[in-house]
Amino acid sequence: MSGTLPGLRGLEARLERLAGLAGEKASQHRLARAELVRVREFLDLAPRAAETLEDLSAALFGEILAEVESNLTHAIREILGQDRVVKTEREVKGNRLQIRFLIHNQGREEEVEDIWSGQGGSVLNILSVGLRLIALSQLDPLRHRPFLVLDEQDCWLRPQLVPKLMKLIAEIAKRLSLQVLVISHHPLDHFALFADRVYALAPSRERGAVVEAVKKPRPIP
Repeated sequence: MSGTLPGLRGLEARLERLAGLAGEKASQHRLARAELVRVREFLDLAPRAAETLEDLSAALFGEILAEVESNLTHAIREILGQDRVVKTEREVKGNRLQIRFLIHNQGREEEVEDIWSGQGGSVLNILSVGLRLIALSQLDPLRHRPFLVLDEQDCWLRPQLVPKLMKLIAEIAKRLSLQVLVISHHPLDHFALFADRVYALAPSRERGAVVEAVKKPRPIP
């Protein structure tokens, strides 16, 4: 009998260790199940959250894009003299709002073209200028200088359309209190009437290139 007591005590100690280990595993199992429930709830909400995000983004940018469409439509009609309407298609991909610009010919829904095709460079130049002016107007003036450089944005326009573009840029810049530097290869009489100051860049054998102030031409009668 005395020989079995150490064995019983060893079994009791082992049983206590196993009971403690079982309690620890049971606690871990409860935590894991609770975490699983939270993960499943999150996964159930994820599709609805994505839909809600798209709705919020559309609502947030809807009014802004409506104004952008209106302003760009005005610019296209004013410069090109064509009955065309700028429209946008927007969607959220990867938590980012993506915008596609389309042109509706004569405002008809069935006659739609992407801005990368059709009129090509002239439309892209006008839209590029408009979007830059709009974007700059939305920045915090305390953190950003209201200054914009337009490098040959008139390159794809027919010469007779350049004054219309420059006039529109000057009007918008004045209304929004923006300073705009326009670089152009067109003759001065195409844009100089709408500029505050005009400078010409000319080659020089001695200095390489010379920047000279140019006297603005008189208005064409």
